[in-house]
Amino acid sequence: MSSTIGGMMWQGYHPCSVYTNGNGGTISIDQPLIIHETRTLPAVAVAESAFLQLNLAITALRADPPRTNSGIIRLEVPIMEKARAIDWLHAQHHLPCCYFSGRGQNRERDLIDISGNEHGGYHDKDEKCFVSVAGVGSAVSFRGSDPFGLEDWKCIKRFLSKDCPLVRAYGAIRFDAKRNISTEWKEFGSFYFIIPQVEFDEFEDGSMLATTIAWDDYLLLTWEKAVNGLIATMNQLLGRFDKLEKSIQRTATVGCSHVPCKASWNDSVTKALEIINRRHSDLVKVVLARCSRYVTDSVIDPLVLLASLQIEGENAYQFYIQPPNAPAFIGNTPEKLFHRKFLNISSEALAGTRARGVTKIQDFQNGQDLLYSRKDDIEFTIVRDIIRAKLETICDEVIIDPRKALRRLPGVQHLCAELFGKLRRECDEFDVLASLHPSPAVCGMPSEEARKFIEEHEKFDRGMYAGPVGWFGGSESEFAVGIRSALVGQDLNTLVFAGAGIVKGTVPSLEWEEVDLKISQFTKVLHRHELQECLKEIKNAGTVANGD
Repeated sequence: MSSTIGGMMWQGYHPCSVYTNGNGGTISIDQPLIIHETRTLPAVAVAESAFLQLNLAITALRADPPRTNSGIIRLEVPIMEKARAIDWLHAQHHLPCCYFSGRGQNRERDLIDISGNEHGGYHDKDEKCFVSVAGVGSAVSFRGSDPFGLEDWKCIKRFLSKDCPLVRAYGAIRFDAKRNISTEWKEFGSFYFIIPQVEFDEFEDGSMLATTIAWDDYLLLTWEKAVNGLIATMNQLLGRFDKLEKSIQRTATVGCSHVPCKASWNDSVTKALEIINRRHSDLVKVVLARCSRYVTDSVIDPLVLLASLQIEGENAYQFYIQPPNAPAFIGNTPEKLFHRKFLNISSEALAGTRARGVTKIQDFQNGQDLLYSRKDDIEFTIVRDIIRAKLETICDEVIIDPRKALRRLPGVQHLCAELFGKLRRECDEFDVLASLHPSPAVCGMPSEEARKFIEEHEKFDRGMYAGPVGWFGGSESEFAVGIRSALVGQDLNTLVFAGAGIVKGTVPSLEWEEVDLKISQFTKVLHRHELQECLKEIKNAGTVANGD
């Protein structure tokens, strides 16, 4: 593994040891930092005042530094003004950066059981105010080329503490770290996480600006280097907000191609079905994905695209991760991998897809068709039962409630079940991640057989698509499944990913159409401006009457 702390790179480690640039001492990753501290400054009215407060606090801290050789300190300023974190991030021009928003506190209203009754699920009142977080710079970053393992998790958790609940490591993990990393995913490695140097937290009733300083003499990063790195980042940031409009400006799609093409897709699905339908086959389900490349006439701003997607992705997790010199990985995913708070754990099963109806009657009929589809029920039951079995190995008890419901999103609806359990130990968190990923919803069953089929038949690198994306914290962590996602290049290319589950009874052409439906939130946005421009040209030519 290689990690960067305060802008300094330190390379690799063997189990329980960290090596600093190939020389100097080593330190046990089980040895905690000496200081974990959060200092909350007086609240201010607007974000510009928060910048001033933080700069004064950093100056004072620099003049009177901690007397320890390692630690992490968060300085935070509550802001009474309500502002969007994504607007703040768009005003900045500093990498790396990240953005993560929860799925929304009204998600229970979108969960409808078979009888049509609303059903309240897991809901933590302490989370009520949190909306999203945007971060720039890295107080600490973690990147590896090998599969994410227990020692990597311990290395990240070393910088996290219950005493600093908002110090979090945001990032993502590859779907399959055993495969070679393609050029477009190179800077992400097999996993990539950062604890931001500066972050903007958005709440329902206000906001907060914060900075984080991390130092460790054993890693050859002194306090002085860490605080100087933070000051350099602060000097590049702006206190203003760039309000993002939900449309792509001056961008049109000039080309589109798919990997695989439709004929190759049909061949792969047919081969999968041949194996699944064998009398003694181990393979029960495999999820095949498609990578769609859209070429535009100008470079797409990934944050503008993400803001445009929000109207299509209500009640979904939104995320944005961009390392230095890399494209941005963005997405609107409806699927939770897991959420942990202390010992409480929750996960969910999500499978099956239908479009929302144009009318209420059509919408109801589409939902009923999904609920009573034999093919979709097989796929959904596989996902739900595997997740339950995996949680039962690390939890004392697992509750499924509801066992089968519709989750209705603006453009599509899915079958869903929520699962809850209680860990025996908080340190079992890594086991939760390791056992739940890859989910049968994005890989298949059994996992290894499905993974091998995917490796043999998919001709593109999934990268972080369908992998865990989210954050680790001291007492709480949350990860979504990185589906309904895209890799937005620094050139004219945008890669959009989606997949479909193949089980007994699958029809290849229908699965291709399901993939089209799943990426429709992207295609609507990418093509929306073309339609607007055409209408504008027609109107300017005098062929469209006023009011049409």
